[in-house]
Amino acid sequence: MTTATTTLPTITKIGGRIGAEIGGVRLGGDLPEETVAEVRAALLAHKVIFFRGQDHLDEAAHEAFAQLLGTPVAHPTVPSVDGRYALGIDSHHGARANQWHTDVTFVPAYPAFSILRAVTVPPYGGNTLWANTATAYAGLPEPLRALADSLRALHSNEYDYAAVRPDALPEALAQYREVFTSTSFLTEHPVVRVHPETGERSLLLGNFVQRIAGLTGRDSRALLDLFQAHIERPENTVRWQWRAGDVAIWDNRATQHYGVDDSDEHERTLRRVTVDGDVPVGPDGAPSRLISPETVPAPAFGIASGASTAA
Repeated sequence: MTTATTTLPTITKIGGRIGAEIGGVRLGGDLPEETVAEVRAALLAHKVIFFRGQDHLDEAAHEAFAQLLGTPVAHPTVPSVDGRYALGIDSHHGARANQWHTDVTFVPAYPAFSILRAVTVPPYGGNTLWANTATAYAGLPEPLRALADSLRALHSNEYDYAAVRPDALPEALAQYREVFTSTSFLTEHPVVRVHPETGERSLLLGNFVQRIAGLTGRDSRALLDLFQAHIERPENTVRWQWRAGDVAIWDNRATQHYGVDDSDEHERTLRRVTVDGDVPVGPDGAPSRLISPETVPAPAFGIASGASTAA
């Protein structure tokens, strides 16, 4: 009699502080529980993990795999490309992030995990960078850690897109104004959040931050730049050169990422499915809170992303 065996993933670190490539796994909704557990453990340990050669995935299989990690959620304002959860990140629609951010922090319970699949990649450029916001916090001098622990920040999906992207195409500006900010969100988060699974503290900042609560614009900007500079230090980052069929999964509660806009007019098409998160809690135990609107509107499909307003 033959006994079935399960081959556990191989894990190869890419950077000293963030990033690992996972081998021996064919992603999909039929992964054994023990393999899912290994993938999740690697994700929590390395913050972002990469899988080559996942060409078999389509929107349905992509979503089915996401369900093994939690509850998929649609973007709060941007329509999906499949009528369900798959967000299209397409160069010809102006979707070149080119800025450091954590996904959807303008709502309270922003996504726990993001799963990004490469469909079409340019012949050069178009890489994505990730930064470990937990090692960034841990590396702060003690006085700065104490200061960060005491701060809260206001996050919004309304920011000066033209200032961030002065060379943006007119259709990108139109999409931002008519789609991305179709509902205006404002959420207050702790600058330092305590991870619900690992207990690590990490810096919760990025491009959706408007200002530090209680500070003037100048003082707020100075502190934001100071802390963000620690996140972006090269030793806290990893860079991934995409191939078609690649999948990247990151812990959105402990990272920022940056899609580099350096592939000229070549097509770059990716699909992202996110898994619902929890309301962040700061070192003092105080949770994030939605300021406006009163509730997160329900999307066209599924539950409202980040709808929870209490930890």
